Amino acid sequence: MRAVIQRVTEASVTIDQKINGSIDLGLLILLGIEDIDTQEDIDWLVRKISGMRIFSDPNDKMNLSISDVDGSFLVISQFTLHASTKKGNRPSFIKAARPDKAIPLYDQFCKILHNHSGLKVATGIFGADMKVRLLNDGPVTIIIDSQRKD
Repeated sequence: MRAVIQRVTEASVTIDQKINGSIDLGLLILLGIEDIDTQEDIDWLVRKISGMRIFSDPNDKMNLSISDVDGSFLVISQFTLHASTKKGNRPSFIKAARPDKAIPLYDQFCKILHNHSGLKVATGIFGADMKVRLLNDGPVTIIIDSQRKD
């Protein structure tokens, strides 16, 4: 699983001109699921993201987790995170999981993220044409790949 995590002061996802999910202070997570991803990847990524100390403390140091600031999550599925641009000009998405595998893993990720953190988890709709708005705070953007835990 590959996640692009952005610290935001607000974020929302609109589908068919209606807001499907929105948060104030928190993390926008763009989540790409690969064919080889398993429950182990979900568990590892949820623990990693939930514990990341990337929110500012009173001394303006990134020292607080999302729980410390009572934030929320907005999780958006994004298969394009597994684009291969090695050959030619048209990206290949061969490593991205097909919907029959990806949808249950995406749903499970969101459920476990909520259960583990106790915080609000807003979502988009897997496979929908989504318009994502965000106000990146910092900016702080971090990429995590469960296949590269080093």
